[in-house]
Amino acid sequence: MTRAALLVLTDGRFPAGGHAHSGGAEAAVRAGRITGAESLEDFCRGRLHTAGLVAASPAAAAALGVSVRDLDAVVDARTPSPALRAVSRRLGRQLVRAARAAWPSDELDAVVREFPKGAHQCLVLGVVARSAGLGAADAAYCAAYECVSGPVSAAVRLLSLDPFDGTGVLARLAPELDAVADRAVGAARRAVSEGTDALPAGGAPLVEIAAEAHARWGSRLFAS
Repeated sequence: MTRAALLVLTDGRFPAGGHAHSGGAEAAVRAGRITGAESLEDFCRGRLHTAGLVAASPAAAAALGVSVRDLDAVVDARTPSPALRAVSRRLGRQLVRAARAAWPSDELDAVVREFPKGAHQCLVLGVVARSAGLGAADAAYCAAYECVSGPVSAAVRLLSLDPFDGTGVLARLAPELDAVADRAVGAARRAVSEGTDALPAGGAPLVEIAAEAHARWGSRLFAS
């Protein structure tokens, strides 16, 4: 296992397309739910324990070798918003393109063949982790971290937030990110033996509703 691959995969410069997405932050800023570092931290904490856990668990399961086809249906069922499902698959397509250049593998090739319109991003992440010699915990950490780092990066641009304040938000969330990653790996291991129903299904309805509204905006800075 080469742990340095984890640094490459989580590097903001890795061309997986995430920079164009705000993780719901743009809609939250317009609605007045994010106005500064404190409310950004609250938003990210809620996102981490809902969307973050729901993404990290199947990512870890895919890294453990659970069928991506089975997991894809699970992620669909846990993503009520059509807009967010489309975003997830679009990001999955971009991630698999970048990953095949970095860590070419038969498994990544199989994902492309089986999902011509794109598999969900978190599942691609799990397969990428396997291809890069990483484990389930690494996949879970990547998924959970992306879930909060995206909104923080977007908020810096949307609010002209001090980048030091944004970094502080991520640092304060680090212990909770550890806990979410641990829960995700535990759920993924249960999914191996008990089936995919063992994966968490928490949700954030307001974020899903906001995503549908955001998708219809005529002018926006981020794609989601």
